[in-house]
Amino acid sequence: MKIDLHIHTTYSDGMLSPIEIVDTALSVGLDVIALTDHDNVLSHNIAQDYINQKGYNLEVIPGVEINTIYKGYEVHILGYFMDKNNKAFNELLVYQQKARIEQTHKIIELLNKKEGLRIKFEDIQKLVAPRGSIGRPHIARAITSCGGSANIMEAYAKFINNNSEVYVERKTVSPHDAVEIINEAGGIPVFAHPIDVDIADSLAKELANYGLRGIEAYHRKHSPAAVEHFSTLAEEYGLIVTGGSDFHVPSLNHGTILMGKNFVPEWIYDKLIQEKRRIELAN
Repeated sequence: MKIDLHIHTTYSDGMLSPIEIVDTALSVGLDVIALTDHDNVLSHNIAQDYINQKGYNLEVIPGVEINTIYKGYEVHILGYFMDKNNKAFNELLVYQQKARIEQTHKIIELLNKKEGLRIKFEDIQKLVAPRGSIGRPHIARAITSCGGSANIMEAYAKFINNNSEVYVERKTVSPHDAVEIINEAGGIPVFAHPIDVDIADSLAKELANYGLRGIEAYHRKHSPAAVEHFSTLAEEYGLIVTGGSDFHVPSLNHGTILMGKNFVPEWIYDKLIQEKRRIELAN
């Protein structure tokens, strides 16, 4: 069994639609995928309806990636198997979406005022699927399209890094809130790509007390040593291990598809399903 539990679509900062993700997953031999867009779950039904219509043999696990900020660090919390009708979970997504829109409007205002860039909210909004999550990649693309930068990397460096005069930090929930709400929705909260957070070890212990159930030890950014470290950390705190490619776009290097490329052991899927069943029995 080949699995990838961290994939983004055009409903956040991915470049492929849910249908294109399904086709791509099948083309690279995946058996199980999780769609984990930032702060929304809109891609799930589209992908599942397409699979049902075509009769494909691909399991899609409903997921999400909640962007949070804590002590100056951007901390991402993955969630799997949430009840999408849960009131608190829906309120969380609404709050996150509202914060993204407010942040984007403020950045546009500063770009226009301080840099003379004529960017409209609609220019950015059209770069994401309807009601999807607007983020830095979309703003960078809009800046490049209007001639404000030579390329997207330059747009990041000049305008939308944390130290830029025109960048505005997004209001967001804490990772503790995200973990608690995913738990409340019957989901499995997981600390995503902890290698990005310098205080990951102490924060994982802290979040475990709030209901964290897993650590994403297998990730394309993680070296074998990092995989071992975070797997050991998960064992120490009684957490499951998950993994995925964190797929956003086909590589610019000859169009290579990175989805499913990093090794994720089959037993990770088994542990995830066992955890899901444990939660169902507990509720």
